[in-house]
Amino acid sequence: MIDLYYWPTPNGHKITLFLEEAGLEYTVHPVDIGAGDQFKPDFLAFSPNNKMPAIIDHDPVGGGEPISVFESGAILLYLAEKTGRFLPAEPRARIEALEWLFWQMAGLGPMTGQYGHFHVYAPEPIAYARERYATEAARLLGVLDRRLQGRDFLAGADYSIADMAAFPWIDPYDKAPMDLSELGNLRRWRDAVAARPATARAMAVAERFRRPRELTDEMRRHLFGTPPKA
Repeated sequence: MIDLYYWPTPNGHKITLFLEEAGLEYTVHPVDIGAGDQFKPDFLAFSPNNKMPAIIDHDPVGGGEPISVFESGAILLYLAEKTGRFLPAEPRARIEALEWLFWQMAGLGPMTGQYGHFHVYAPEPIAYARERYATEAARLLGVLDRRLQGRDFLAGADYSIADMAAFPWIDPYDKAPMDLSELGNLRRWRDAVAARPATARAMAVAERFRRPRELTDEMRRHLFGTPPKA
């Protein structure tokens, strides 16, 4: 059994994508980041960066005490190694999958997240920040589109944790849609991942916990460390 500490965000989706694909038994423990659940001492005990997702695996390979893992990329790698799935064993294919996993963690996620922050969540528009992150997010989507030329998935013919990591970060903001019209390879890949039954199940998990609500000053403090308005 795996305890998943989760909220319906792109990083949270990564882990439900894997768990549903692998058919692993798991229990969702919601971490309402708008309400500040990520700062509770019990959560910080195994997720010290006060970010979700995190997992506790009560049946680790080899037995012994439960293993906790924080950081979505580390969780995906842990689960892939635990199950022997969605990460190639052949060295060249394996390193390709890991390259694109780390590319997402270091680039696509943070830059698209900043794009969303300044286009959707910032209390006032900042033209420089909006242009900066829109440009960088578009550049990274172009990198992804070129990588997918002639490939079904990021690491080649097989679906992997690299795809699970990148998929939730493709155009995630309804209030600030990104232009994918010229990125045919990316759109083909996105649609193929979206059509997988496990993806539908993972997105259904998200709907169970989604809480549409107005962004208040208190929520901004929990989410962004933003001081209250004067």
